[in-house]
Amino acid sequence: MSRESAKQPPGGPRAERKRQAIVRAARELFLREGFGVGMDAIAAEAGVSKVTVYNHFGSKEALFTAVITGALDEPLTGDASDALERLAEAEDLRPALLDAARTWVRSVRTDDKVAALRNLVAAEAHRFPELGRAWQHHGPEGHHPAVAKALRTLAAQGRLVIPDLEAAIIQLYALVVFPHLVFGSYGTRIDDNLTERLVTSGVDMFLDHYAPRPD
Repeated sequence: MSRESAKQPPGGPRAERKRQAIVRAARELFLREGFGVGMDAIAAEAGVSKVTVYNHFGSKEALFTAVITGALDEPLTGDASDALERLAEAEDLRPALLDAARTWVRSVRTDDKVAALRNLVAAEAHRFPELGRAWQHHGPEGHHPAVAKALRTLAAQGRLVIPDLEAAIIQLYALVVFPHLVFGSYGTRIDDNLTERLVTSGVDMFLDHYAPRPD
């Protein structure tokens, strides 16, 4: 079937509410039962028909991809997003970025459902090349818009010099968040003391690298 003739998913506010209900139900059931859960069970949990699920997603693989891309790469929200927004007004950038990094790391460490989804992705990744393509399509800036906005603003203010925004986002992520994802995938938890040392040294390395240099 050509791309032009492929069936489009339902549109409109009512369809979007159903889509969100399906994604929420699928997320809970994938976590509880793994990828082997039936589409009938997902439809029942969402309060819709199985036909409606297929009309929106086409296949269980596509639904799983929607669940994962929505959960693992969702934008920073809540306290972490607020802390990042305050960076632009901070008189002293270092303590403000430390606060934002600590809040971001705390959200990663305490979200057990997202950690479980990461482990599920690791187990099922061979089935889903779409996950890699989705990440490449959005890129680091698309996946972490709150981080991108904060760094872009600081660069515009002249407080940081960032010639490559995508690289800077990944570097900050790698310095403060990625250790917890790696250790968490092995069922290991980094203790509080080491977490603080990683955040502090990571922020210092990031700021040192991107700090304006005197002429």
